[in-house]
Amino acid sequence: MDYVTILAQAVETTSQRPEAIEETIVPIDLIWEHITSLNLLEALTFISFGAVCLFYGWRIFRMLVVICFGLLGLFLGAMVSEKVNGDANPVIGGLIGLVVMAVLSMPLVRWAVCVLGALAGGLLTSGIWYACELTEQYMWAGALIGIIAGGMISFIIFKAAVMLFSSLGGGGLLAAGVLALLYIYPQTTEKVEELVFTQRWFLPVVLLVPTVLGIIMQNKFVKKYKEWSV
Repeated sequence: MDYVTILAQAVETTSQRPEAIEETIVPIDLIWEHITSLNLLEALTFISFGAVCLFYGWRIFRMLVVICFGLLGLFLGAMVSEKVNGDANPVIGGLIGLVVMAVLSMPLVRWAVCVLGALAGGLLTSGIWYACELTEQYMWAGALIGIIAGGMISFIIFKAAVMLFSSLGGGGLLAAGVLALLYIYPQTTEKVEELVFTQRWFLPVVLLVPTVLGIIMQNKFVKKYKEWSV
């Protein structure tokens, strides 16, 4: 009887393995862990800076480009330093990568904006793919469509790229701050957590709604401000 039970458990585990692999492709647990680690002050800071990026990203896009590429350089530098030096402290390599990428992004701001616009498009389409409950193993296909479309739009209409990546960044900060606030208060903690882990459309919609709103508002502000140049 024990052998039959063990065999049944092994077969059940094997049959469920593809589903387990599929569930771990999108790191919802990791995303939620970072959101819920924010305290009240950090959540309010995220909301404030996210609102600025949403509505006035077109005015501060050069600074946003430098910040984004600086953070990218910090990550790449730390990763390369850790692989080259083994267990050595990757802080120095990260700082070098931060300075190099931030400095390079200043004279190449147009190319940098196009890259960020393409990445923003890929993130949006992959989020839509996830929200529609399509197969996660092929999410890269949805992301690739967004990257190509976002890249083409960025090269054709530069201002559209500015509004796209700044609105997405602001929408992400705003969404993270609001979710953190809702998690802090006991009255909404369980409901928000249930939506995050049971409704696949919830996180993409929370990100997409402020992003679209930011694009619309920035477009109105840009039309009224005739002296804006890129």
